[in-house]
Amino acid sequence: MVESLKDKLIDILINGKLIKQKDLDKALAIQKKSGGNLGKILVDQNLISQKDLMLALSRQLSIPPIDLSKYKIDRKLIQLIPERVARQYLIVPISRLANMLTVAMADPLNILAMDDLKMLTSYKIEPIIATSNDITEAINTYYGLNTQDMAKILDEAPSDIVVEGTEEEKIDVSGVIEESKSAPIVKIVSLILNEAMKRRASDIHIEPFEKSLKVRYRIDGALHEALTLPKKNQNAVIARLKIMSKLDITETRMPQDGRFKISFEGKEIDFRVSILPVAFGGKIVLRALDKSSLSIGLEKLGFLPEPLATFKTALANPYGMILVTGPTGSGKSTTLYSVINQMNTSDRNIITLEDPVEYEVDGITQIQAKPEIGLSFANGLKSVLRQSPDIVMVGEIRDFETADIAIKASLTGQLILSTLHTNDAASAITRLIDMGVEPFLVASSLVMSSAQRLARKICPNCKEEVEIPDKVLERAGLGHAEIAKMSSKKFFSGKGCQKCNKTGYYGRLAILEALLLDDRIRDMIVKKTSSDEIKDYAIKNLKMMTLRDNALINFVNGITTLEEVLRVTSED
Repeated sequence: MVESLKDKLIDILINGKLIKQKDLDKALAIQKKSGGNLGKILVDQNLISQKDLMLALSRQLSIPPIDLSKYKIDRKLIQLIPERVARQYLIVPISRLANMLTVAMADPLNILAMDDLKMLTSYKIEPIIATSNDITEAINTYYGLNTQDMAKILDEAPSDIVVEGTEEEKIDVSGVIEESKSAPIVKIVSLILNEAMKRRASDIHIEPFEKSLKVRYRIDGALHEALTLPKKNQNAVIARLKIMSKLDITETRMPQDGRFKISFEGKEIDFRVSILPVAFGGKIVLRALDKSSLSIGLEKLGFLPEPLATFKTALANPYGMILVTGPTGSGKSTTLYSVINQMNTSDRNIITLEDPVEYEVDGITQIQAKPEIGLSFANGLKSVLRQSPDIVMVGEIRDFETADIAIKASLTGQLILSTLHTNDAASAITRLIDMGVEPFLVASSLVMSSAQRLARKICPNCKEEVEIPDKVLERAGLGHAEIAKMSSKKFFSGKGCQKCNKTGYYGRLAILEALLLDDRIRDMIVKKTSSDEIKDYAIKNLKMMTLRDNALINFVNGITTLEEVLRVTSED
């Protein structure tokens, strides 16, 4: 039976001329080796789009398709199918009429799913087709965190914790530990983490106020309020997270840092935990670090071909220094980790020195800097260089001593990767000189300086065309001649929908400014030429694409908005 269903899908794809025979053979070989659903393999390998697959199945099987993003589902129906089953089979209930339950499915040929649903619900099952992405979004939305449900869970939690005053909390530690292990508190923390992952949050902010504990998620760079918890549960929630992070539960006056791991949808997610004492308790910020993002390579981070080619040229050097600059949260660490993850082979000795260690990567020696015990970046780097490394990643160059050691190491055969906080690529050069590094050492060691930003992408689900006057385009940095050359003046923005939480944006892309040093720039560095002059030379003679240029190209290509271009970049 299973074989005949696969044959039917193959016939649909071949007869509909949706796929070439060689591509089908490739997918079948992957299925034979690793198993799995043939349709999913075809989509994962980019051999067919989810929408084309859905429409082909709809036509051939006479099953209607549905756009779930424009359909509101009754939450009472959701209770008929457990979340585990919905995720396992990629299904979501749509409507119920008498003894007939209509469900949206990514794979309507899955007879096993239909049989299981029939047994589970005692209804006859009528399938309609939706894309797997739409179904996943619907599951995340309708099976997500419900404030009323959370309040009900928290009402079950004990509240015999002693809290007096506002300046300093007097905590019954034994009571807090017991409460933090109680089922409602464990469940509530798990729900907060689970919901954050469903919403693609990069950070979770748990913030104590006088009468409440607020939870906010940072999604695509912007904070969104998620829920408010009763003040009486504050100590237990904080204690639960401290226990998970292996931190001292009795310490309430000093900042603390820790980490823990969770498993989510088959992926391992690291959380970096920072706890800061504030007026009404301890504010906690958890940063989610998804290791799977490191293996996608530089090509998938969103860089345009020109700066990406410059970056790859720099990485081909066996020694020297490569700097990635930008503000906090601009994706510098992810870029550098993607680089060393690709270079992580058995014939290379790669060592990182960080504060804190962001991602834990097998095959790489990673060192946590601890300035309080004398293990600073500078001291740590001296010891690292005695370990005969091929590639060294220094989390950040903050002072002269670290910069001096790193630069001299890059001149003696090591490839040094690091970050700086500057606004553009050229400013990194003058920042090193301002730290006290001799200009001739900077000129001799620096291979490439780059600057990076993260821009939000337009939500593909609610993308709509907008009109932008030529004068506005010119003020943003597009010259009159460039505007005249445009074959189509179609510009887009996001209207706001359920998928993007009414923001109009979904996901982010990295924009890069890469400055590869040549002999002329090295002469300019030795002569202490200003960063503005170096930047002007690079733009005119090396055709360097600036951050604003990068962002404008992504805007013209319909990937981001003009507002986002102006938000993340400054005028050149």
